[in-house]
Amino acid sequence: MTHHSETAGPFGGDIAPAGPGPEHQVTLRTPAELADALPYLLGYRPEDSIVLVALHDHGGRGRFGGRARLGIPPSSDDWPAAARRLAHDLITGSERRGAKPEQMVAFVCQEPAAGETPGQVKRRLEPLAQRLRTECGRLDVPVIEALCISGGRFWSYCCPTESCCPEEGQPMGLPGTSVLAAAAAYAGIRVRGSLKELRARLLPWETPAALEQEIALDAAGLSLMPRILDEAGRAVVAEETLELAERVMRRFAEAPFDPDPVRADLRDDRLLGHEEAAALILGLQDRTTRDRAAEWMEGDETGPALRLWRALARRCVGPYGEYAAAPLALAGWVAWSAGDELEAREALAMALGADPDYLFARLLHHACNEGLDPETVRRCLRAERRERTGARGGAGSGGGRGTAEAAEPEEEPAGADVPVSCRTAGAAGAEETRARTDPGPVPRRRRRTRPDGPAPDRTRPAASRGGGTRPDPAGAPGRARARTPARSGPCAQDGPRRRDTGRPNTGASSDGPGGHG
Repeated sequence: MTHHSETAGPFGGDIAPAGPGPEHQVTLRTPAELADALPYLLGYRPEDSIVLVALHDHGGRGRFGGRARLGIPPSSDDWPAAARRLAHDLITGSERRGAKPEQMVAFVCQEPAAGETPGQVKRRLEPLAQRLRTECGRLDVPVIEALCISGGRFWSYCCPTESCCPEEGQPMGLPGTSVLAAAAAYAGIRVRGSLKELRARLLPWETPAALEQEIALDAAGLSLMPRILDEAGRAVVAEETLELAERVMRRFAEAPFDPDPVRADLRDDRLLGHEEAAALILGLQDRTTRDRAAEWMEGDETGPALRLWRALARRCVGPYGEYAAAPLALAGWVAWSAGDELEAREALAMALGADPDYLFARLLHHACNEGLDPETVRRCLRAERRERTGARGGAGSGGGRGTAEAAEPEEEPAGADVPVSCRTAGAAGAEETRARTDPGPVPRRRRRTRPDGPAPDRTRPAASRGGGTRPDPAGAPGRARARTPARSGPCAQDGPRRRDTGRPNTGASSDGPGGHG
């Protein structure tokens, strides 16, 4: 892994599937118009990015198809593999849906480093752009334009004319002034700023308060672990976690609305105490608790739940970075359920960056990238809630808390199309999950494993399972990982349906080795 900031794959990446186009067509003819169009094609301003945009022939005129993006690997030695992966995933994904692109447009976007000029960036990235052209050509899809965007200027790697494309590049147009910007505004399409700004809402604190939060997490671990290891205590901790989450969500919902994302996040941080955050973060490491928390996915619960999961992700400070996988995956799920695929992909990718083996995030990220319909997952979670409340004698939903657990599917072979689904224990076979135990104080170190409850996201084929306990792979003395069987959930095996957008939904699969968003 050379680039964990976005995905569990080797370099990081995400895709923007093709959706239905606006009624009013806009024709783009020049490199300048293509450069100005990129943020509207993706929904955000790409940074440190390789982008491929597919073109399909519609009556002799090109039409944009799927878009695929990867972070630029820091080492140029990794550029050939990155270009190969991006081209292969986008083109084969299009073919799988019956619409191979006829042409491709490539972009490399990176701001100058300290002491570097935009022109030097253009020359430094030229081998990467050429590799993109080569890899697409190997798959019989020509790159008709390759652009570099850096420092507010752009260059075409395909134009040999000095008068058209001078060495110093051409200035980008002012944001919001192009014909496409006007058409996008008319169609209600907005650009969300940069990925860096979106990611900042989900990254751990790096302020003096981070030490206080780390101390609270240490204390919560010592307090909660003995209870989580006890069968009766585990159920009580789950109820306490969900009740606390509901209280914090009500607190968030009652706070005055602030349209500024930075101020809104600071407000939420003030409304959430260190001890509360620590108890919630550790409680959500239990898969049962996390699955029940995922039921806060629609209606008036959506906004407060998403804000809570963001806030908890920001509290996974220092050596607790791996613990962020649970709140990040929940944030991604709620965003996807609410229709915000951009934040969903980024949050799920970051969850996989925190823990590449987090199956819950991997399945959701794959489904989101493939343009599947989250309604199937919502139906499954609604059924969980109904069965749980029915078992309690028909009591009201009351925020969706209960005791039933949805068993997760076992891992599929590498390279398989893995749908998000809810399976009964019978459908999944003799599925087992492993709960990590930690009988002693947790030493501080840069990377630690999560004190998961009865069923974390990691499953293994039955042939590889042993019995009893086995040493923790981190090698910490005194640690062992016990396994408990997963209880059955009510949802039948049923992957989500692909949404019918009227256009081919292409894009790069971002499931990397062992694991994205």
